[in-house]
Formats: sequence, C-alpha cells, structure tokens
Amino acid sequence: MKVIYDPATDTLTVLFSDAPVAESDEDKPGVILDYDAVGNLVSLEILDASHRVQFPNRIEYQTAPIPA
Repeated sequence: MKVIYDPATDTLTVLFSDAPVAESDEDKPGVILDYDAVGNLVSLEILDASHRVQFPNRIEYQTAPIPA
C-alpha cells in the first residue's frame, strides 16, 4: 500500500495495488474509487484533500493486535 499527497493538485491518493485501472467511480463528490478489470479496488483518490482531511501531508500507521 502506498499513500501519496500531491500539494500541487491537492490530491490524496491511497494505492492498494499496482493493477491497471479499468473503471473509476466518483462514489461521493470528490472521492474517486478505481477498480481493476475484475472489480477489485485499486486506489482511492480524494480531491481538494486539504479541505477534506485535517493533515493531508501527515500519515499515522497503526495495526490492530493479533488475537491470541
């Protein structure tokens, strides 16, 4: 997984896969979901990110504990 913030376009992109994008859908205004040829989510793009995300250039990564 890769997260990219582009301040020039004010776009925040989360890439889940390197698969080619076959279809895009603007699920909500300013939120674009990209899918591969079989319908798997490839990426999530947030337009005007600085207006939608509090700190688009800062990332906090956390994993949930593995149950025993």
